Amino acid sequence: MSPAEQLKRQAAARAVDLVRSGMKLGLGTGSTAKHFVELLAERVKEGLEVVGVPTSEQTRALAETLGVPLATLDEQPVLDLTVDGADEIGPGLALVKGGGGALLREKIVATASAQMVVIADESKHVATLGTFPLPIEVVDFGVTSIRRSIEKAGKAAGCHGLLTLRRGPDGHVFVTDQGHLILDAAFGVIPDPGLLAARLAEVAGVVEHGLFIGLASRAILAGASGVTVLDRA
Repeated sequence: MSPAEQLKRQAAARAVDLVRSGMKLGLGTGSTAKHFVELLAERVKEGLEVVGVPTSEQTRALAETLGVPLATLDEQPVLDLTVDGADEIGPGLALVKGGGGALLREKIVATASAQMVVIADESKHVATLGTFPLPIEVVDFGVTSIRRSIEKAGKAAGCHGLLTLRRGPDGHVFVTDQGHLILDAAFGVIPDPGLLAARLAEVAGVVEHGLFIGLASRAILAGASGVTVLDRA
């Protein structure tokens, strides 16, 4: 396991310690969340009783393979805890998420949870959001027009940068689990995440964006000097 993966696993292990028997859990998506699901599965084999709601088909397949009991959000509409990764963690635990393409389901599950805990290596903790391109999920009708509207909304929030239609490793257009497309906005700096979120929400054709504001209550960051826990004030 690489040093970077070891750090992710350390953060995930600390998050597993928060889980209690009987909890209903949101299971995140991505390389760090994968470690959480794997470690959770070990506890389940030891007798821990939980039910997980996965945020992607990828996570669903992993959890099923490892024997973690699952439910849909319709079956369990209120969750105790969601544990997920993040592409960036900024001031006030504002997040950029969606690098794995699951931002819509991730935000729905996080919103349904009493608590959201973010796990990551310390490199994801930044002073200002925006270095990681902001994923914006859009419908597949009129993408060129939607892109222009997003650019206008970004400028109104002080953000400027190139929007790129996401493609998979095979070169084909990336399609989310919900059948949508993703535009990645390379803004570089997002001076006011709340303002940008509000402007993007007004754009017709935008299904969801990767700014998670006021959702994470705790971040668990692993680094060379150990694990640090940050709580939202």
